[in-house]
Amino acid sequence: MWGGSENQSQKTLGMTSAISLAPAKPADLEKSRELESFLRDQDQFEADVELHQRLEVLSKLNTLVKMWIRDVSIAKNMPESVAYTVGGKIYTFGSYRLGVHNRGADIDTLCVAPRHVERSDYFSSFLELLRNTPGVTDLRAVEDAFVPVIKMEFDGIEIDMLFARLALKEIPDDMDLRDDHLLKNLDQKCVRSLNGCRVTDEILRLVPNVETFRLALRAVKLWAKRRGIYSNVLGYLGGVSWAMLVARTCQLYPNAAPSTIVNKFFLVFSQWEWPQPVLLRQPDNVNLGFPVWDPRVNVSDRFHLMPIITPAYPQQNSTFNVSNSTRTVMTEEFKTGLAVTNQILDSSSPWELLFQPHSFFAKYRHYLMIVVSADTEDDLLEFRGLVESKIRHLVTSLDRNQNISLVHVNPETLPPPPDSAPGAHSCVWALGLVFNKSEHLNVDLTLEIQNFTEHVHKQAYSTAKQQMKEGNKLDVKYVKRRQLVQYLPAATLQLMRKAIRCSAVRLQSRSDTALVRPGETAEHRLRRQSLSAAALPSAGSNGASPTPAGQRTKRPSESGTAGGTPDSLAKKSRTTDSAADVAGLANEDSNSSLTTVQTAPVPAAPGSATVDSQLIKQVSSRPPVPLQVSADGER
Repeated sequence: MWGGSENQSQKTLGMTSAISLAPAKPADLEKSRELESFLRDQDQFEADVELHQRLEVLSKLNTLVKMWIRDVSIAKNMPESVAYTVGGKIYTFGSYRLGVHNRGADIDTLCVAPRHVERSDYFSSFLELLRNTPGVTDLRAVEDAFVPVIKMEFDGIEIDMLFARLALKEIPDDMDLRDDHLLKNLDQKCVRSLNGCRVTDEILRLVPNVETFRLALRAVKLWAKRRGIYSNVLGYLGGVSWAMLVARTCQLYPNAAPSTIVNKFFLVFSQWEWPQPVLLRQPDNVNLGFPVWDPRVNVSDRFHLMPIITPAYPQQNSTFNVSNSTRTVMTEEFKTGLAVTNQILDSSSPWELLFQPHSFFAKYRHYLMIVVSADTEDDLLEFRGLVESKIRHLVTSLDRNQNISLVHVNPETLPPPPDSAPGAHSCVWALGLVFNKSEHLNVDLTLEIQNFTEHVHKQAYSTAKQQMKEGNKLDVKYVKRRQLVQYLPAATLQLMRKAIRCSAVRLQSRSDTALVRPGETAEHRLRRQSLSAAALPSAGSNGASPTPAGQRTKRPSESGTAGGTPDSLAKKSRTTDSAADVAGLANEDSNSSLTTVQTAPVPAAPGSATVDSQLIKQVSSRPPVPLQVSADGER
C-alpha cells in the first residue's frame, strides 16, 4: 500500500534522480497509520455514502451534457442520427480527481464538447437547462472570468463547471485529454479550461506511489489551512501548487512512507533555493503557439519569486501571486513544520502538534484592517470577491516600502466587528505589519492605501456588473494590537491573550538563563546561553517596547513567534539537522534582525538530514529549463 522496496526496479521520475531509495521502516508505517487515523478524526476522509452521492451527481451531469449537446446539434441542422453519436463528456479535476477531497468539498468539473458547440451555447441554453433541472440550486454563471465557469449546487454537492470545445467532430467516452495535439486550433479560454484536467492527470502519473502521495497531500493541505497559508488569490499556494510540491517530494523519496514524506516535504522546501523552479518533469518539445513559462525568453517570468511549474503543456507558473512577504511567511512555516515533524517521528508526540492553528493576532503589534461592507448579502459576496483579488497588490506595494520588512496577510476573514449594527453585511481582512527597527521612525502609508482603494474602485466601476454599488464601502484602517478588541470575536481574543501569556513566560525563561550563576566561567555562561537560545523561541515583536503608530517591530521570522506549540518547537535543534540550520538556531540574536553569526559546520553522520540537505541544494540548483524549440529550430 505505502512505500516500496529498495531493491525493486524504480523508474526515475522528475528532473533528477532520487535523494534516497531507502524503504519504509516498520516505525514509519506505524506513524503513517497514526497520521491516517488523525486525519480521519478531522473529517479529512469521506464516508462511502457521501462518495456514492457524488458519483450519482456526476452521472446525472454527464447525462445532461450528452442530452444538451444532442439538442444543440439538432438545432444546428445536424441529422438526428448523427446528433446521437457526437458525444460529449464530463471530466473531473482538482482535489476530487486527485483523491484527496474531504467532506463537504466541491467538485471541479469540465464539460468537453465537439467543435460545433460554442461557448455562447454553454452560457445560454445549457445554463437554462440547469435552471430547469430538479436538484440544482444556487446557480450562477461567471462568464467574464479568466477561466469562465458555471457554479451550482446539485443535490447538495457544490459543483464548479468549466467548458471547452475541441476541434473534433465527436467526443468519445474514452478520450484521453493528455494528448497535446488536442490543443491545436483552440482558443486561450479552452486551453486554460483543459489545463486543470491535464495537470491533475500528469501529477498522478508522475508520482511513484499514488496512495502514499494522497495521504501525505491530505496532511499537507490540512496543515497549510491551519497555519493560514492556503490561498492562491492572497499570494500563498493553492491546491494544485501544494499537490506539485508533495509530488516532487515523493519523486525524491520514492519508497518512503507517508509520514516520512511529510517530514521530508518540510526538509526539502525549507531549504529550497528559490526562485529556482520546481518541476515534475522535463518540459515537452511542443510548439503549438501557446505561451509557456520560460525566464530565458519572457522577461516577466524572471521576477517570479517562488515558481512551481505545471507539468502539462503549456507549462505555467501556478504561484504567480506570491510576494516577498508571503514567501517569507511560508518559508518560516516550512521550518516550523520540520521541527515539529522531527519531534513527532523521534518520539511518541501526537500528530496533533503539527496541525495547531497559527497565532496570527499574537505575533504582531501593528495591523492594517481591510473592512468591506455592502447593503445586502449578495452585494457583499460579489464585492468581497473583487477586494480579495486585489489584496495581493496592496501587499506588494507595502513590500516596496523601505521601512517595512514584512506584511503578513491572514486568509481567514473576520465577521462584522462587535460594535456593528445588527444585521450588518461586512467582513474584515487583517494584515500584520513588521517595521524595520529604528528610533523614532514615523511611516506614512497613506499613498499605498490610497492607491489600493482607487484600484479597487476603478476595477469595480469598469466591470460589466458594476460591482461598485451605492452601498458598497471599502475602508483600510491602521490599528495596534491593543485596539484589536474592536474587531475580534471574544473567542479569538481569548486565544490571542493566551498566546501572549505563553510568549511572556518563554521570555522570562530566556531572561533567567542570562543571569550569572555562582562559580560559572564566562565560557560556560556563553555556552549555556547559546543552548538556551536554540531551545527557546524569542519573544519576537511582542517582547519589544511599544512603538509609535507606523513604527516597525522586528521580523517574526527572525524574532520568533508568540504562542502555540509548533512555534515553540520551531526553535529546537536536533543533532541530525543541517549544519546551517543548527548554526542559525544556536546563534539567533533576538535583539536585532541584522546580526549574523558564523560558526564552523557540524560533521554529519552518514544518512543524516545533513546529507539530504546537501543533495537538496544540488537538486534545487539545477540550471533553468531549456527553451521550447520546434523541429525547425524556432521557438
